[in-house]
Amino acid sequence: MKNLLPNHIIKGVLLSASLLFLCNPVRANTIHFHADLFGSAESPANISPGTGLADVYFDDVAQTMEVVVSFSGLLGTTTASHIHAATASPNTGTAGVATTTPTFTGFPSGVTSGAYDHIFDMTLASSFNPAYVTSHGGTTASASAALESALLANEAYLNIHSTAYTGGEIRGFLHAVPDAASTVLLLIVALAGIGCFGRLKKTNVLGQPSA
Repeated sequence: MKNLLPNHIIKGVLLSASLLFLCNPVRANTIHFHADLFGSAESPANISPGTGLADVYFDDVAQTMEVVVSFSGLLGTTTASHIHAATASPNTGTAGVATTTPTFTGFPSGVTSGAYDHIFDMTLASSFNPAYVTSHGGTTASASAALESALLANEAYLNIHSTAYTGGEIRGFLHAVPDAASTVLLLIVALAGIGCFGRLKKTNVLGQPSA
């Protein structure tokens, strides 16, 4: 059967796909998760004007988790912050605390705005809520795997508790962020595909110009 696509287009698509495969492993061990934090995202929702941004970088090879948070405009002053997992359904519901209790190590306390950046060693029991470890296999390795699974399933959220809302003033579900290199290469593949379809419009299945 005659090849429907010009060889140079096929080679371009294959090259782009190969580059995508080769570039992914560079950061394949580190998964970036992001959440926008709002009072309306709490359960139950509240009217807090506070907002925040949370970024979590989970390295499942080095077994570290970096948590970066910024927030402002809270009605109450901060009392705690955690990652909760896993909810029964993605992007909704509530769950117990998975990370350090009573709060993230060194998280700003008694303020209405602030910033935070800390790297947790996920091989240490101190990086988890003891109850989470017990209920997820009894080891830090099993607890870490369970937390990563919840993050990937959109069943983990980060929230900030305050004196005004002790159950949580602002929160957001964490979602994986596509790797920048992968996104660019996927765009290249997509554009190559568009080029293929453009050529096909000008050529019929027998390789002759269309009428």
